[in-house]
Order: sequence, then C-alpha cells, then structure tokens
Amino acid sequence: MNSRERVFAAFGRGTPDRVPFQFDLCKSLIEHFSKVYGIAPDYTLSYYEDLSYRISANELRTKMGSDCVVVGGEVAKDFTPQVIGGSVTTNEFGMHMMPTDLYVEVVKCPLENAESPADIEEYRFPDPYAAGRMEKAVRDISRFGKDYFIIGDCELSLFELAWHLTGLEKYMIDMAGEEDYIEALNDKVEYFTGGIACQLVKAGVDAIWLGEDLGSQVSTLISPVMWRERFRPRHERIIKKLKALNPEIIIIMHSDGAVAPLLDDFIKMGIKVYNPVQPNVPGSDPKELAEKYGGRICFFGGIDQQAMMPRGDLEEIEKDMRLRAGILGKNGGYLMAPAHIIQADVKPETVEGMLKIAASL
Repeated sequence: MNSRERVFAAFGRGTPDRVPFQFDLCKSLIEHFSKVYGIAPDYTLSYYEDLSYRISANELRTKMGSDCVVVGGEVAKDFTPQVIGGSVTTNEFGMHMMPTDLYVEVVKCPLENAESPADIEEYRFPDPYAAGRMEKAVRDISRFGKDYFIIGDCELSLFELAWHLTGLEKYMIDMAGEEDYIEALNDKVEYFTGGIACQLVKAGVDAIWLGEDLGSQVSTLISPVMWRERFRPRHERIIKKLKALNPEIIIIMHSDGAVAPLLDDFIKMGIKVYNPVQPNVPGSDPKELAEKYGGRICFFGGIDQQAMMPRGDLEEIEKDMRLRAGILGKNGGYLMAPAHIIQADVKPETVEGMLKIAASL
C-alpha cells in the first residue's frame, strides 16, 4: 500500500496495512531536519501566517514519513507586506502581525472600529482568486498526488478568520449583541474561504480541511446553539459547493478544544473526519469517542503536543500512540497525528522517536 491508498483505506475505502500518519513542523524544526535529510527548506507563505507551516516542506515531511501532503492558498502574487516597525508587518487582510518564539500574533486588527455594514463594505477584502494563490498547491499536487493523500488546508474558515479581523472581545460582544455588521462580515469571510476551497478542489486535492478553534480547554467558546445559528449553515453552503465540484471530496473539520457537543452536528453536515481530537479536554477520551462515534466519523490527530511531546518521554509517547492506534484505529477510521503543528519546545530526537513508533503501528 502506498501512502495515498493507506489514508483512503483508513477513511473508509478498505483496511489500511497500518495506521497512517501525518505531522507538521514549525520553522526551527524544518530548518533542523532539512540539514539532516539534505533537503532545502521549501516554504509556502499562506495568506494567514500561521497556516504557512501546514503547507510548507512537503518534500521533507514525506521523506520523514508523512502519509499526507498539505497544500493551501498562498499570498497573492502582487502583495507586498508593509513594515510597521521592528518585526511587525501587515498581511493581506491588513492585520499587524508580530512573530514570537512559537506563533505569529495579530497585534492590531483592521476592523477593530467597525460599527456598521457600511464599514465592512468599505473594507477591501483580499481576493480569493488573486493571481498566484494556487501556484505551489498545483505544483505539489502534480508532484505528490499519485503516491500521497493530498489535503487542501482552509483552516480559519469562518468564525476564527472573522474575529481576527475585529479582535476576539469585540467580535464576541457584538455577535451576542446582534450588531448588524457581524453578518456582513461573515458573508465576506464565507466568500473568501469558499473561493479558496473551491480552487483547491478543482486543483485535485483529496480532502478539504475546514475549521477553526471553537473550544477552550473546558468548553466551547460560543454556545452550540449560537454556532448552529451563525456558522453551521455557512459551513453547509461551502460543503455543498465542494461536493458539487467533486462528490467524493473528503471533508475534514478542525477545532481545537472541548468541542465534543458539536460532533453530532459535524456528522449530519456530511463531515467525514474530525481533527485534531485534542487530548486532555472533556469529550476526547479515545474509548468514549470510539464507542459513541466510531463508524460514523473518522478521527485525525490525538497525540498530545501541549505537554507530552515537550517532555520527550518516548516510553510515554509510545504507550499513548499504541493506545490510540488500538482504539481509534482498530478497524480503520484513524489518521494519527500530533494535535498541533510540532513546535520549537519539542526536541528533534523526540520527533524522530515518534516517527519510528508511528512506522511500527
């Protein structure tokens, strides 16, 4: 079985020969392993900076053992970031972005003073169909598509992209207060994400990775009722467009945090795969998930990148991986992965050990 066949089998088209594996690396780990493997770093700059490492270094990650290649929308060809001061620059959305040791943070939002639909109409939203958006996606699909499972990344689909434009506190308060501009903003975000996703399907990806972080460590960030009213119909419209382009496209829904109350919704929406199955939050026990949802939705993720991987205890990591493989992947239905991009607080030796364990499952 090649990697592509293995992931398709795990997602319901047969029985995989082993549990398939996927992972992402932060910049410092890309740099380290590029030297180890003698493969030049290949960065793809996303329209939102923190997605860049999801869609970069595909040659390196497949060489290291990933069964998946991840592609996505790039920054527009004619866009040039503006330097605000120090390390802070603007992105295409007009967000002021500041790099930190682990992430790139939004320090100023372009719609932080929005009050009306007119303010949203005046704001110049990036064009999802701008020249250059899909250049490296098309290249990597052509290069890896026969042997690897290709995921088109559209995370920050709706809720999270919208609040990054206004600021989280303002967005949450104004959404609860039913301010008129919220739906106008959500319309713009839906158009952008839908445009990116449709282009990726046309380019030939096997799956679309939608989603945003809807949960905290203890609960959903907004009530399930509000999510169903505000966001589920928008996701369903996007999914309908994608299925019209390719009825076989696999839909992955990403959300960090304690979002188990939404899983039945995901299933009813036609979502095939739930990611990242964040451990150590309510509703993510693998046995409970398998018993309640096994056979109705597949799982993608599950390895604790918050605490377990930074500790670097390979015995602990192997025990956890084998437990999850035996429960979530017992009859297929599981793509194993860390629950987040592997960050700089994880040692390279730990990554190497994890990959050796994955290959043995």
